[in-house]
Formats: sequence, structure tokens, C-alpha cells
Amino acid sequence: MSLPTELQVLALAGLLQGVQYVLMSVPANIELGVGKTTSPRDPHRLGGPVDSLLSVGTGRLYRAMNNHFEGLILFTLAVVVVVMGDKSSALSATCAWIYFVARVLYVPAYYFGFAPWRSLIWLAGWTATMVMIASALLL
Repeated sequence: MSLPTELQVLALAGLLQGVQYVLMSVPANIELGVGKTTSPRDPHRLGGPVDSLLSVGTGRLYRAMNNHFEGLILFTLAVVVVVMGDKSSALSATCAWIYFVARVLYVPAYYFGFAPWRSLIWLAGWTATMVMIASALLL
């Protein structure tokens, strides 16, 4: 038995989160040093919040990673509602893929400062997530 498409995409989104963590943490450790990155990261001891101490690019990767954590919460909820409610459909599968593609595109869009495209890419992923949840309730 294969996984529903929505669960497959959720697994890919989890792997993407891991990739984003590595993309951010390697340069952050180089820039700040392991003394700071392995500390409790109290802003008053570091000289400010962690993301304010990073280079522009690494700071953007940090914020993109945290943004995906936030989006992943809602997307996970959407997948759970769709799959557990036995509401998988072509619409929910398409929305799952839209979410994933948007999250993949969001990382370089944020890193390179593509405005307003970064926000529009984010909106596509968020909208797809909301449509998944609504479709589970309405269809």
C-alpha cells in the first residue's frame, strides 16, 4: 500500500525543512562560531538576537527556515485532516504539490530578496493549505 499523495508531499516538506536547516546552520556556525551557536543564545549575552548577528544572506536563510516551520504546522494540520478524514482528492493532492513547490521556490526568493515575488510565492503555499483544509470540510 502506498502513501496518499498528501502524506508523500508532507514527507518531502519535512526533508526540505532539514535541507533548509543545513543551508542555514553551516554558514551560521562559520559566521558566529560554535561558542555562540551552542550557547543558550541569550540576546543580551550575544550582543543581540541571533538573526541580527548573521550576514544578510544567512539571516535570510534563518528567517526562511523559521517561516517554513510556521507554514509546516498548518500544512501538517491540512494533511492530517484530509488523510484522517478520508478526504483525499485530486484537489487536495494538487494543493499539496502547490504548497511544496511554493516552499522550494520560497528559499531562493527570500535569499536573493525577490520582492514582491517572495510574498506571492508564500501566498500561493498558504492559499493551497487553506484550500486543503476547506476542501476536507466542504467536499
